[in-house]
Amino acid sequence: MKVNEIRNLTTEEIIKKIDETKEELFNLRFKQASGSLEKPHRINELRKLIARAKTVIRERELKKD
Repeated sequence: MKVNEIRNLTTEEIIKKIDETKEELFNLRFKQASGSLEKPHRINELRKLIARAKTVIRERELKKD
Protein backbone atom coordinates (compact mmCIF):
# COMPACT_ATOMS: atom_id res chain seq x y z
CA MET A 1 0.00 0.00 0.00
CA LYS A 2 1.41 3.35 -1.02
CA VAL A 3 1.31 6.60 0.92
CA ASN A 4 -1.30 8.12 -1.38
CA GLU A 5 -3.59 5.16 -0.76
CA ILE A 6 -3.12 5.54 2.99
CA ARG A 7 -3.86 9.27 2.82
CA ASN A 8 -7.20 8.52 1.13
CA LEU A 9 -8.32 6.50 4.17
CA THR A 10 -9.94 7.98 7.25
CA THR A 11 -7.99 8.05 10.50
CA GLU A 12 -10.12 5.24 11.93
CA GLU A 13 -9.47 3.08 8.86
CA ILE A 14 -5.73 3.74 9.16
CA ILE A 15 -5.73 2.71 12.82
CA LYS A 16 -7.63 -0.46 11.94
CA LYS A 17 -5.12 -1.18 9.14
CA ILE A 18 -2.22 -0.71 11.58
CA ASP A 19 -3.78 -3.19 14.01
CA GLU A 20 -4.31 -5.77 11.26
CA THR A 21 -0.76 -5.30 10.01
CA LYS A 22 0.71 -5.66 13.51
CA GLU A 23 -1.20 -8.90 13.96
CA GLU A 24 0.09 -10.24 10.64
CA LEU A 25 3.62 -9.16 11.56
CA PHE A 26 3.34 -11.01 14.88
CA ASN A 27 2.26 -14.18 13.08
CA LEU A 28 5.13 -13.90 10.60
CA ARG A 29 7.66 -13.47 13.40
CA PHE A 30 6.24 -16.55 15.08
CA LYS A 31 6.63 -18.52 11.83
CA GLN A 32 10.17 -17.20 11.43
CA ALA A 33 11.09 -18.41 14.90
CA SER A 34 9.72 -21.86 14.13
CA GLY A 35 11.54 -21.96 10.80
CA SER A 36 8.51 -22.18 8.50
CA LEU A 37 8.55 -18.67 7.04
CA GLU A 38 8.35 -18.70 3.22
CA LYS A 39 8.61 -14.97 2.46
CA PRO A 40 11.01 -13.28 4.87
CA HIS A 41 10.89 -9.99 2.95
CA ARG A 42 7.23 -9.64 3.95
CA ILE A 43 8.34 -8.71 7.49
CA ASN A 44 10.15 -5.62 6.22
CA GLU A 45 7.20 -4.69 4.00
CA LEU A 46 4.84 -4.80 6.96
CA ARG A 47 7.18 -2.78 9.18
CA LYS A 48 7.40 -0.08 6.52
CA LEU A 49 3.62 -0.08 6.02
CA ILE A 50 3.10 0.50 9.75
CA ALA A 51 5.63 3.35 9.69
CA ARG A 52 3.93 4.98 6.69
CA ALA A 53 0.53 4.76 8.33
CA LYS A 54 1.79 6.21 11.61
CA THR A 55 3.47 9.02 9.69
CA VAL A 56 0.21 9.96 7.99
CA ILE A 57 -1.60 9.96 11.33
CA ARG A 58 1.09 12.20 12.81
CA GLU A 59 0.88 14.58 9.83
CA ARG A 60 -2.86 14.91 10.43
CA GLU A 61 -2.31 15.63 14.12
CA LEU A 62 0.17 18.38 13.31
CA LYS A 63 -2.11 19.82 10.65
CA LYS A 64 -4.92 20.28 13.20
CA ASP A 65 -2.80 22.58 15.38
